[in-house]
Amino acid sequence: MIAEPQICQPSPAAVAEHPRLSPRADDALPSISIVAPAYNEQEAIAEFHRRVSEVLRAIGAPYELVLVNDGSTDHTLALMHALQADDAQVMVVDLSRNFGKEIALSAGLDHSSGEVVIVLDADLQDPPELIPEMLRGWREGYDVIYGVRSHRDGESWLKKATAHLFYRLIGSVSRVEIPRDTGDFRLMTRRVVRELSRLREEHRFMKGLFAWVGFPSRPLVYRRSPRLAGSTKWSYWKLWNLALEGITSFTIGPLKIASYLGLSVAFLSLLYAAFVIWKTLMYGDPVRGYPSLLVVVLFLGGVQLISVGVLGEYIGRIFNEVKGRPLYLVNRVIPSQLHTKTSASPPEAR
Repeated sequence: MIAEPQICQPSPAAVAEHPRLSPRADDALPSISIVAPAYNEQEAIAEFHRRVSEVLRAIGAPYELVLVNDGSTDHTLALMHALQADDAQVMVVDLSRNFGKEIALSAGLDHSSGEVVIVLDADLQDPPELIPEMLRGWREGYDVIYGVRSHRDGESWLKKATAHLFYRLIGSVSRVEIPRDTGDFRLMTRRVVRELSRLREEHRFMKGLFAWVGFPSRPLVYRRSPRLAGSTKWSYWKLWNLALEGITSFTIGPLKIASYLGLSVAFLSLLYAAFVIWKTLMYGDPVRGYPSLLVVVLFLGGVQLISVGVLGEYIGRIFNEVKGRPLYLVNRVIPSQLHTKTSASPPEAR
C-alpha cells in the first residue's frame, strides 16, 4: 500500500481562508509518477527522459517514469526498452495496438504508483521544469494543479483560433466547468487518480473527466513551447473528432439545439402558410410554385438530416458503451523500481 502523504495541522486563519484545503508539511516529498503517452516519438523520447529525470533527481523524491507506447510504428518502443534497461525508474507499458491518446493516458494512470501523478507530453511542449512549482501547490493542500497556456508557441493561427473557440463553446454548454486553455499537463494526488480510474467510459475526453472529478484545484500559468522534434499527430480531422467527443460527452446541448431548430422551422412554416393564405384571399395572387417549394423542401431536408446526425452521435455512443469492452489491452508491462516496491502490477486489461 502507498503511504499517505504527511499532513500538517493548518492554522485557524488558513482554515478560515481555504476551508477545503489540508496543507502538507513544507518539507514533504511525495513519491512521483510521471505519465507520458507516446505515439511515434522516437526523435523526442530520449531527450524527454533526460530532462524529466534531471528535474526529478534534483527534487530528491522517489519517482518513476511511466512511458506508454500507444502502438507506435517507428522505433519508439525499442528506445523505451533501452531507457528502461539503463534506468530502473522507467516503466514501459506497451499497448496491444494504437488506442488513441486519451485511452493511452488512462492506461498510464492505471499503472502509476506514486502519491502524486504528473501528466506530461513526450514531445516536451509542457516543460518538466515546472514540476517543483506544482509540488508547492500540492504542499498548499491542493489535489490538482493544472497548467493553463498563456501562449501556444509553434502552433498555427488557425489551430490557436479553433482551440480558443472550442474551449469557450464547451465552457458555455457543458454541465461541468472545464478550465479554458488547459491541456493534460497537471499534477494529481493519488485519490484523484483513484476516482478517475472508476470512470471507464469508452468515449473519453480527459480534460472533461479531470474537471468532473473535482477536488481542490488551482491553475499554473505557463508558456507552451514548440515541439522538440517531429510533427504533431493531431490533424484537423482528429481535432474535430476530439471536439465532438468533448461536446457529446459533457452536454446534451446538440439535442436541445436540434429540438429548438425543429420548433423554429415549424413556427416559421406556419407563419409563411398564413401569409400565403392571406395574400391569396386579399389579392387573388396565385401561389407561385417550384422555386419557393424547392427551397423549403431542401431546407427542411437539411434540418432533418442534421437532427438525425446529432441523434445518431448519441445513439452510437450508447451502442459502444453497452458492449462493455475493456478500454485497452496491454501487450507487455516492464515495471519500475517504485512500482515493484509499492504495489502489485495492475491487471493487463481493464
